[in-house]
Amino acid sequence: MKNRLVIVATALCLTLHGSAQVLYFPPLSGNTWETRTPEELGWCPEAIPPLLNYLDQRNSKAFLVLKDGRIVIEHYFDTFTQDSLWYWASAGKTITAFVVGKAQEEGHLSINDVASDYLGNGWTSCTAAEEDLINIRHQLTMTSGLDDGVADVYCTLPSCLECLAAPGTRWAYHNGPYTLLDGVIEGATGQTLNAYTFQKLMQPTGMTGAFYQSGYNNVFVSKPRSMARFGLLMLNSGNWNGTQVMNDQTYFNQLITPSQNLNQSYGYLWWLNGQASFMVPYSQFVFPGMLFPNAPSDMYAAMGKNGQFLDVVPSEGLVVVRMGNAPTADDVPFAMNDTIWQKLSDVMCNGTGIRPLAANSQEAVAYFNSLENSIHVNVPLAGNAPVILRDASGREVARCTLKPAVGRAVIPVGALCAGVYILSVQASAGPIRLKVVVPAAP
Repeated sequence: MKNRLVIVATALCLTLHGSAQVLYFPPLSGNTWETRTPEELGWCPEAIPPLLNYLDQRNSKAFLVLKDGRIVIEHYFDTFTQDSLWYWASAGKTITAFVVGKAQEEGHLSINDVASDYLGNGWTSCTAAEEDLINIRHQLTMTSGLDDGVADVYCTLPSCLECLAAPGTRWAYHNGPYTLLDGVIEGATGQTLNAYTFQKLMQPTGMTGAFYQSGYNNVFVSKPRSMARFGLLMLNSGNWNGTQVMNDQTYFNQLITPSQNLNQSYGYLWWLNGQASFMVPYSQFVFPGMLFPNAPSDMYAAMGKNGQFLDVVPSEGLVVVRMGNAPTADDVPFAMNDTIWQKLSDVMCNGTGIRPLAANSQEAVAYFNSLENSIHVNVPLAGNAPVILRDASGREVARCTLKPAVGRAVIPVGALCAGVYILSVQASAGPIRLKVVVPAAP
């Protein structure tokens, strides 16, 4: 059989990826939620048990993965169930950021307003002139200039809020100024944080849960699927199944893009991947590189104490939820989220390569060659094996046969759109799946 390529006819990118980009939304009430199996997506189900074992050993309670809105993985640990409640910790900050934007959209406030317009004068121990320089945007971006080195960073009393730097000149993860955004919302809208959140966010999306006061903090508590619902809303740019929950797309984009130059990996209370550097709570050191090297570069995350994670990946239509207790003493929650993505990458058969292969390579790999605009496949000892290329929806896009003896093939992709593809190689020892990313043209 000649090693020739058969391209499935497709002229339009919309046709190729249309079904993959249509998001599913569960009903606003009840437990109905459509699912997809890992096999249907061309994923590697044998990699799921190691992922779940890792999560179990690190005190997890719930773990969910959505693909285009449908549940692919949903697992609960110990006695925790789908209907159990758990706290979001600082991941709930992203809900506050969302409703602040909604209040601005409705004309109740501007994020450039001085915070004391809604909190009253003397909400800090700064001078009146210093206090009047702190606006709502500074609270959203952790750049209030208030000292995070005080004895209790959660304290919201004026005596705990001391001026250290000019607002906007210093990034510091300081809970106190953030928490007072609840007072801003109440002062601007005339409603409590819970009432306004329920009306503007939870009702349109079917989310359940509530903020409760714990010490100085307002902590959001919900079932795991409600966290997934919020992630799905974010994945669809603030639109829930045709209902535009947030109309202000400028603000929505500001939520998930760098909000200042001090910590490039921080938006409006969202953590951002794919940036050149990042800072972490309670440190002034700037670390080079991406926050999560093993995660897609466009991922943004809501993250809370003890490893409460809500990760959103627009390029791949993914929402990932982890709830639980603190991981083991050797694990930093930030690093835990990255390790989850390392293992989740195995689940999604991430065999993407980034280099040409040596002539004697024994590595099973597929990678996009931008110079040739082609996909190179190398599966040793699988010569003459058929290869099928599918898009993210599972639709067959191309087919070829590996060359005898060397187990290689080159697939031109001039007709393909940018996106994620799965290569299935029908080797004699069993099927091999490799993920390939075709980037957008520069």
